[in-house]
Amino acid sequence: MAQETEPRQNRRKVREGIVVSDSMRSTVVVAVVERVRHPRYGKTVQRTKRLYVDDPENNAKVGDRVRVTETRPISKLKRWRLAEITERAR
Repeated sequence: MAQETEPRQNRRKVREGIVVSDSMRSTVVVAVVERVRHPRYGKTVQRTKRLYVDDPENNAKVGDRVRVTETRPISKLKRWRLAEITERAR
């Protein structure tokens, strides 16, 4: 008989970025900056991704630094959920 073990949960991706738009209802756009080495030249390059994040209470405002977690698809573009606001905009 095969020994039954409880299934392991996959770790959800966590990203940190800055809110660049909050004009939609219950959605914010977060810019996540990733620093990678160029494969040939070795120089560090910044790559920016814009993530559509679910924010049901509309807490996040433009300029806030936020932490987001990966989640199931919520709409056509939203695949991330607001985990916490780490720093408010000044």
